[in-house]
Amino acid sequence: MLPSVKSLSTLIPAALVTAFASVVFAGTAGPTPWQNDLTPITAADWNYDFAAHLLERAGFGGTPEEIQALSKMTPAQAVARLVRFEGTDASKLPAFDESGVHDPGLEPFPPSRPAVTDLAKAKGEALGIKVKPSGNRRLQPVVDEFFYWLRASVLETNRVAYWWANRMLTSPQPLREKMALFWHGHFASNEAKVRDYRKLLGQLQLFESQGTGNFRDLTLAVAQGPAMLSFLDAGVNVKGASNENFAREIMELFTMGVGNYTEKDIREAARAFTGWNYVDLQFVVNKDQHDDGEKTFLGKTGRFDGVDVVKIIMDQPVTAEYIAGKIYRYFVRQDLSPDLQKKLGVVLRQNNYEIKPLLETIFLSRDFYSPASVGTRIYSPVELAVSTYKKLGLTSIPGVPDFNSVTGGLGQQLFSPPTVAGWAQGQAWITPGLLLERANFARDILFPDISFLPPDRYTGGGEVRRVAQRIRQGMDISTATQDETKDGETAESNKNADRDEEFNTRYGSFRGSQMAIERVKPIPRETAQIHLSKMVIDAQLKTTTDVVDYMLHRFMRVAPTDGSRRELIAFLNQDLGTTDISVAQTYMEQSLRLLLHLIMSQPEYQLG
Repeated sequence: MLPSVKSLSTLIPAALVTAFASVVFAGTAGPTPWQNDLTPITAADWNYDFAAHLLERAGFGGTPEEIQALSKMTPAQAVARLVRFEGTDASKLPAFDESGVHDPGLEPFPPSRPAVTDLAKAKGEALGIKVKPSGNRRLQPVVDEFFYWLRASVLETNRVAYWWANRMLTSPQPLREKMALFWHGHFASNEAKVRDYRKLLGQLQLFESQGTGNFRDLTLAVAQGPAMLSFLDAGVNVKGASNENFAREIMELFTMGVGNYTEKDIREAARAFTGWNYVDLQFVVNKDQHDDGEKTFLGKTGRFDGVDVVKIIMDQPVTAEYIAGKIYRYFVRQDLSPDLQKKLGVVLRQNNYEIKPLLETIFLSRDFYSPASVGTRIYSPVELAVSTYKKLGLTSIPGVPDFNSVTGGLGQQLFSPPTVAGWAQGQAWITPGLLLERANFARDILFPDISFLPPDRYTGGGEVRRVAQRIRQGMDISTATQDETKDGETAESNKNADRDEEFNTRYGSFRGSQMAIERVKPIPRETAQIHLSKMVIDAQLKTTTDVVDYMLHRFMRVAPTDGSRRELIAFLNQDLGTTDISVAQTYMEQSLRLLLHLIMSQPEYQLG
């Protein structure tokens, strides 16, 4: 008997993740001696399984038709199509449909609710809202607007994430989106700190437009982008009081890696970046805040600014090695020898930090198709979701289950990296509990939740909902927003507090959420349109064994054990009551979905 989905969580302690890849489908990988060999493969080496592997890594997988089309090209043609977008056109992909939720008066957005009310008291207005001249809660409209933007930005950012996921799924240039996902984790910034979907959208569009271009240019553009300037506190990095956040991260995480600079280098680089800031969405240099004095950085001395610092960093050989190594680990495997990393660094440096030649070297290499590389990479949550929808043949990301909730629950919500270091990779994606949640994701696609409530329409935490419920019951604002007494009733003394309040923070949170829902467009909530019966009929499969083998090869890059395969066949035989597909054509959809759920719940399904 096949294990239950629940029991699967006990099969994969994190320490055993690397043992998954003991079996790959016949023909998937090249010979073992290819490992660490950057020699390009030949047309004679190229086949369907190599094309499938390339699409998995340089994109988000493919349907059998997409893989077959790639396999008919030469290796060089296939890689050029993916890396240089030859023969593809992504111009018809829709632009992000903004809800129009940003009000000009919101800028510059204050760092906190106390900051906005203090500003309103001092200036008579804030966030484009004037203070009421008299009456109850004179500052309430300002407070409402503050919480409105906090909530609206989150909701609109979630819409951007859906838009991006659809691009991952449908773009004829999948590597553009895959590289954008890489840079999103490399140059990490999150909505909780930035609090402006427009800045994050702009950064994403930068990753998409320059993500396969020049690394030097991309680094400088990110450093001057409002998302990163906001995330790493550029506003407090001024002459005489430099803030080291960005200077440290640009060397430690973005370019060189730990141990290749000194604390003095950090301090000197921070001085060079002083005065860099933004106004709304525009990069500015505040000359009166910039330290124009002489600095000594990485052995060079001069009156450097931030542009000079980036150039000096790029002159260090270790920078090319660090970035090439990180790109390799993202696309190939975690295990990277120092010798191979140096060779990849040379490729990047010799090409003046152009990323495309490095990617071509990797994707054409024997090493990329060696047994050490094929079927050994654990899908990130976003990759798992998008590749699953891709292999199902879907043309849009379904709204049920919620994409952001699913990937967030698995550890990777877009625009919410946990730290400036982004997300951990590899085995960090898998624990027994997370494997069970991955199986639940498969279940929710194939058997949608009929009690689903869209999270973008049910806003706020428990406190906001509690306030809403009390107001609906007829309570006045002050009573509805007070803490409960031990008896569960609001204090009688609060009933007349309305007229004495300048503002009510809890009501502002409630009202701001209401305003956000009114203005932010909803995410479409269709379920996935899946037709497994049609898939089986179109493939002209005759027996249950044919069906299982077809499903395994279509949906998995790493084969399950022979025992698991036999159990899958036995399950389908029993559930259909026959081995003859022609007999079961009118009623097999449910059984096929159960079969696919079991396949997607296998530990091997997590590998690509």
